[in-house]
Amino acid sequence: MNSQNTPVHVKLWHREFWQLAIANLFLSMSVYMLIPVLPLWLMQEENFSLLETGLSMGVFALGLYLLGPFVSFLVQHYRRNQVCLWSIILLIASEGVLWYINTLKSEFVEFGLIMLQRFSFGALFGLAQMVLASTLVIDTCESFQRTEANHSASWFGRFAFSLGPLAGILLHRQWGFDTVIMVAMGLAFAALLLIRMVDFPFRAPQDHVHLFSCDRFLLDRGGVLFVNLLLITIVIGLSIGQMTTIEEFGMMMTGFLLALLAQRFMFRDAELKSEVVTGLILLLAALLINMTQHTLAATFISSTFVGMATGIVGTRFLLFFIKLSRHCQRGTSQSTFMLSWETGLSFGVGLTYMLADWLPSHTNTVALVLTVIALLMYNTLTHNWFLRNKNR
Repeated sequence: MNSQNTPVHVKLWHREFWQLAIANLFLSMSVYMLIPVLPLWLMQEENFSLLETGLSMGVFALGLYLLGPFVSFLVQHYRRNQVCLWSIILLIASEGVLWYINTLKSEFVEFGLIMLQRFSFGALFGLAQMVLASTLVIDTCESFQRTEANHSASWFGRFAFSLGPLAGILLHRQWGFDTVIMVAMGLAFAALLLIRMVDFPFRAPQDHVHLFSCDRFLLDRGGVLFVNLLLITIVIGLSIGQMTTIEEFGMMMTGFLLALLAQRFMFRDAELKSEVVTGLILLLAALLINMTQHTLAATFISSTFVGMATGIVGTRFLLFFIKLSRHCQRGTSQSTFMLSWETGLSFGVGLTYMLADWLPSHTNTVALVLTVIALLMYNTLTHNWFLRNKNR
């Protein structure tokens, strides 16, 4: 591990960890497959407006917070793996609602029904991710391995961010929307089976656990990091919302691989601030390329830059949240990072369609302004604030 505690050597060889990491990949892919496909279905098959489509994609973020206050109570009063499994079962059922609508009840689709489905979908995904990242992954590792475990598991979810949409576009082109939903349900079921195969020993519940709690939900002192990461992920969501081809998501995955190499070689002994600044500069470059160049090569380069920026910034902010947390708050830091990450992505994707309705051809301009704000905030406030308040 380097001087900035970036876990570049993963030594987690036990089977249980890898099962949970792959489960995270499959579960995230199941959700991310819908990012490029669901808006097409809503607009082309169900005649939703751009505004309605944007709201349908963005309301997912609000759902993430619905069950968070109950996480600590649930994992203390019920077996923690069972809480995760039941949330995935209900998530599969929520995806099944879309399949049912598409195959049998298409003529009865209403905007309110889709909003309710997306809101509940976000709530169930948020609960599953909070339990998986903040409890199950941590419980399978020794204390000295937990930072590496969180780092590695997050990369599986990050790769799903390119693999999921890529698979969704391919399946939609070849076999249609109903096949996309069936495969998404199958991936979530595979995640369920992998988690079910891991043996979690019984843990006696704590006494006097409150029904509502920020434990395992929101880090009480992470607001500055949360807002800064939220700004960045909104920009990433705006970029993802404009990607429509397999090639773009393939190049984004290439960017993820380059980010891994950069962390191993470029940033190993670099100044702590350099990773986030470099990631934001890459985002700025990607947006400027999209605004000024419209060739195939330019599109591939900008997609690669987005992937690199996502990987570099995501890794550093994850470690910031971990190092900000106090004793026994690691799980809470993971959930807070996930909420900021997923909220920004969902808002960004939804905002892509709303801006297409409100400010046509200005999506990249808005993204550019938000990136500059995020960079200024990090340089003038967030970094120094983190150094003063970190606990690890």
